[in-house]
Amino acid sequence: MTAVQLPPVAPEVTATLVEDLSPRLRKRLDATVTKLGARPTHRDGDTVTIAVDDETELRLHAPGGVVATVDAITCGCLLAPACVHRAAAACAAPTADPAPEPADRPSRAVPEPASATDPGSASSPEMAGPAQRAAADALWSAGAAVLEAGVDGAGAVTQSTLLRAAHTARLRHLPRAAGAALSVVTLLRAARTGDPSYRTADLVTALAELLGTAHRVGTASGAELAAVRGAARRPYSPGGSLRLYGLFTEPVVTDSGHGGVRTWVAGSDGRLCTVGDVAPGGVGRALGVADRAVRLGDSALTHRELGRAGLAVSGATVSPDGRLGAGKGVKAVTARGAAWTEPPLAALWETPPSEQAARALRSASRYADPDGGGSDLLFLDVELLGAVRESGGTCLLARCEGGMWVRLTVADDDPALAHRDNLTLLAAAPGTRLRIIGRLVPALHPRLTLLACSHPTGEGTIDLGLDRLRRADLPDPAAPVHLAPLQPEGSGAHSPLYLLERRVEQTVPAGRAALGMLGDVTAETRRMRRAGLPTAAGLLTALCTSAAQRDRDLFGRLLPADTDGFATYWLAAARYTADVAESLCAAAWEPTQAR
Repeated sequence: MTAVQLPPVAPEVTATLVEDLSPRLRKRLDATVTKLGARPTHRDGDTVTIAVDDETELRLHAPGGVVATVDAITCGCLLAPACVHRAAAACAAPTADPAPEPADRPSRAVPEPASATDPGSASSPEMAGPAQRAAADALWSAGAAVLEAGVDGAGAVTQSTLLRAAHTARLRHLPRAAGAALSVVTLLRAARTGDPSYRTADLVTALAELLGTAHRVGTASGAELAAVRGAARRPYSPGGSLRLYGLFTEPVVTDSGHGGVRTWVAGSDGRLCTVGDVAPGGVGRALGVADRAVRLGDSALTHRELGRAGLAVSGATVSPDGRLGAGKGVKAVTARGAAWTEPPLAALWETPPSEQAARALRSASRYADPDGGGSDLLFLDVELLGAVRESGGTCLLARCEGGMWVRLTVADDDPALAHRDNLTLLAAAPGTRLRIIGRLVPALHPRLTLLACSHPTGEGTIDLGLDRLRRADLPDPAAPVHLAPLQPEGSGAHSPLYLLERRVEQTVPAGRAALGMLGDVTAETRRMRRAGLPTAAGLLTALCTSAAQRDRDLFGRLLPADTDGFATYWLAAARYTADVAESLCAAAWEPTQAR
């Protein structure tokens, strides 16, 4: 049998199967998950079969692509259905993201929802109801347990607690917090299996989002509470008739093996929208989809063509983040586009870089409320200065408005895409003036990933991930630009904020105990105070003190650690470092920072 990917399993199914295990079998669960991951599998229609051993098979039945019930996982061993294999298979499979269930549907271990007449119920617009607060408390406790154990200790049992809390939160109309919990589970599994795409910083962000959102459920009200609750599905609202002008098309390749493209367009009022086509397939699909017709009305334009043409759309639907819907009622016909130097597109380049960076930061903020709109794109007129080496590789240095230096980097290093080759060619043409579109990279100096630019000859535009420049496209090189050794720019260039950031990250792999063994951090806090970061110094002291604190009872026995207190300090430190880093990034784009 050849190995095939297991179908996604609904969170409540995994949680139920783990909860039904005896304490003895729970201790064997992680080892069994690892063992099943190495066993051969095969698919027959909607059923995936795992060969537990030479005589025993385990089956996951996934009609519609998702294992939605406990009975859909069956095992042929003698201990079934009370065996460890069924729970292990659910834990080894990806977690499904099911549609929200009605609040009055009974579910195991979930209290009945509060009455709609209760002034503190979930239906009240003023405050969260008792059922929602209880669900948020369960999410907080589950997230705090992950911090206590760290990745190494957050095995299948800890993950199942998160999945149960996520399922309960969905029933209580808290999809944002539930989604954060599922993200934590997915990242924990990636970390524990050695997935090369896993980054500790991503798990830090997901944990802080989970804990922060769970905490805010109990304190928010009105519009803030609505944002904290989140939306179960991306809402598309009627957009009426739109006149759209193509900007550029970018390839999209994800670590999960998906590929496709996203085409950016602007309305007559300058609002940015996107038309996307992303599905399993990787970089090969991204290159192929670029020349397929856009899925929008009756338009026959390909994505590449739309990036330089226009559309007239009636019956449009648009999500808060600018995605255009492709429903049956949408009508679209090809229309004339506009050059980047013509209205309405030219106006995108007229906003000062500092204002654009501030807007992009609001959109890209790690903990921004979802569906806030806007984008993280910047539109700049630059003069290329040449290639410079950094610790992480080579970037292209450019000068924009006010003499500010901006580092331009590749959006994707995959050799099948054109990003790297194009950047290398552009770096060989110092003095060239271009109109560019880039994506903000939060850093202590102005930095963008380069996505599109005007053609060096002045005719047309270049999608830098898809179109390949040739040396003949470049003007004759100007006199070499002599660059001084490149140093970080901005008010936070030498900020010791990283001293707190690294302690926040160190907690995640090994848990609270590892941070508690750090010992004296006086030298680090002194350095932060000297740099004008007294709050950071105080947070580091409190975090490390809380991590090391273990009280004893009257008989000298260790009492349980204060996991809630430690989680509170860790969350404060994580959110503080993110906020300060974003402030330093915004300051780096201010005109006073120009060289």
